Amino acid sequence: MASYKIDRMAEDIKRNLADIFRELKDPRISQLLSVVRVEVSGDMSYAKVFVSAIEGYEQSVQSVKGLKSATGYIKRELSARMKMRKMPELRFVADNSIEHGAQINKIIEEFEHKEQTQDGNED
Repeated sequence: MASYKIDRMAEDIKRNLADIFRELKDPRISQLLSVVRVEVSGDMSYAKVFVSAIEGYEQSVQSVKGLKSATGYIKRELSARMKMRKMPELRFVADNSIEHGAQINKIIEEFEHKEQTQDGNED
């Protein structure tokens, strides 16, 4: 199967899951949960969904537990929105990329602040 079809399906799943996550009412699922990426298998029978929460990795793990319990509802909503004959099995994985990105951003800001204070002292 052509990879562009799989890539397009992964992006469609990602976009629709982001909308569905906003509708979920499980307290374990973070309101600030993001779908980082979706990997669809070559035969389109499985989709691995990587999610990350701004609150940190622990909250991402808790959100994955909530998502696993709501997999049936999520899959039904997703198949209704995408109008597919066979929806891939969803597997949710916690990811810490947002937290990692925030840490990198903080380090950069500290470095820039330190540079600015050093430049101000040299004048």
